Amino acid sequence: MKTMLITWLIMSFAIWLTAVILPGIKLKGFVGAIIASAIFGILNWAIGWLIFVVIGIGTLGIGFLLAFLTRWVVNAILLKMTGALTDRLKVKNFGWALGGALLMAVIGTGAEILLLKV
Repeated sequence: MKTMLITWLIMSFAIWLTAVILPGIKLKGFVGAIIASAIFGILNWAIGWLIFVVIGIGTLGIGFLLAFLTRWVVNAILLKMTGALTDRLKVKNFGWALGGALLMAVIGTGAEILLLKV
């Protein structure tokens, strides 16, 4: 339970920092980041795997071979969906969603290494 809460806060921080850095992503405060990260996490749990599989099959297996690219696109789709589901997060277009997903992954991974692995 403690690890899940720490991961949620890390994702909230990653979303907040991404919105600060990228002008195409707007966020309403850190509370908005907490809400957006909760929605993002629920979407990832509920349909992230399905989108991954559909892309993998739709690309005739290439999506599975290049899983890191497929996961990046899935996260961008989920970020755009999160923006559509809440008024606290706005993602201008899919290009900004791709950039945001990449930046969130870098920030989140770095923070998890620092906080959970040490």
